[in-house]
Amino acid sequence: MTTLLAASLATLVFCAPGYPGGAGDAQPLVDDFAHAAIAAAGWPPGSLAAVYDPTEEGGLEKLRSADAVLAFVPYPFYVEHAARLHLTPLVQADVADIGVQQRWTLVAKAGRVSDPASMAGYTILSVAGYAPDFVRHNALDGWALPADVKIEPTGQVLSALRRVSTGEPVAALLDQAQTAALPSLPFAKELNTVRQSPQLPVALIVVVDSRVAAGRARALQAGLLKMGHAPGSTDTLGALRLRGFVLPTLPSPAAAR
Repeated sequence: MTTLLAASLATLVFCAPGYPGGAGDAQPLVDDFAHAAIAAAGWPPGSLAAVYDPTEEGGLEKLRSADAVLAFVPYPFYVEHAARLHLTPLVQADVADIGVQQRWTLVAKAGRVSDPASMAGYTILSVAGYAPDFVRHNALDGWALPADVKIEPTGQVLSALRRVSTGEPVAALLDQAQTAALPSLPFAKELNTVRQSPQLPVALIVVVDSRVAAGRARALQAGLLKMGHAPGSTDTLGALRLRGFVLPTLPSPAAAR
């Protein structure tokens, strides 16, 4: 296969499990991003396509395709699947109103949870619930959950918090934006912050299974790092709630387990 043919088949998979938004709505935005990224990197026009999937299963299915050379994923997805999919971080996203890192917050019914043992029999609901390794070993690092705690994904965070407030044996693990909205809830006094994570990356662009040659990957990395500073890229990034990219700074292997 020629280099040109290989380039024409390259795809960037955007996968954002748990967050609202349909593939149809996002597709024009990720198309624009792909065009801007290859222009910044000096890749040939049309050498990178983009596709969006709002589900873990759908994203994994797309990443099995040989043309899926890159992925834009939340950090929980990376933690859960990096080893199996051979994901190599290229850049770290700087997300509008959040930054390059965020803290995750465990919220429970006020007065119910004081230590890990008091969560026996609980279910943790979160947009990151599809990634139990992330929940247990990153978001709740140092908080040894009982073996019978269940971790489940949900995109209905408000409903999850209502369940918490009524005293069901559930807790909610919230990202930074969701945590910031807590004080505005009419039942906020029924909720208590139990545990907060260290600062963790928000999202990454990664190379999938070394499917991008090293030289092309370096050129793309350099191009992405310029986005947000180069004329014309601000609107493209802003449509995806991004300000730009930085070099990856990931937790140590000991912290990430």
